Amino acid sequence: MADHITITQSDANWTVRAGGAVLGETTNALILQEGDYPEVVYFPRGDIAMAFLDSTDKTTHCPHKGDARYFSVVTKSRTLENAVWSYEDPHEAVAAIKDHLAFYPIEEITVEQI
Repeated sequence: MADHITITQSDANWTVRAGGAVLGETTNALILQEGDYPEVVYFPRGDIAMAFLDSTDKTTHCPHKGDARYFSVVTKSRTLENAVWSYEDPHEAVAAIKDHLAFYPIEEITVEQI
């Protein structure tokens, strides 16, 4: 793993909400800490209501994790563009985040321990 990235299994229950709807709850979240960046909670894809997510054309590249693809969250009142990302084929050093989703910490999305 890159020296500045750690991934740990969370021992907490986590939830993610958008537009008042619960998108997912999990007891199997991963916490990724990369350097001085705030930690990121990664939810197993199987614990997220994928019907609320639409795949987009956006991709980005991280030299330490690989290529990320993005999803928009569709709520009752609006679409939150590119608010979710996933590393479909991450580098071997961070393989644990494969099949997991992370959510941008924006006003309309809440990720919290429950």
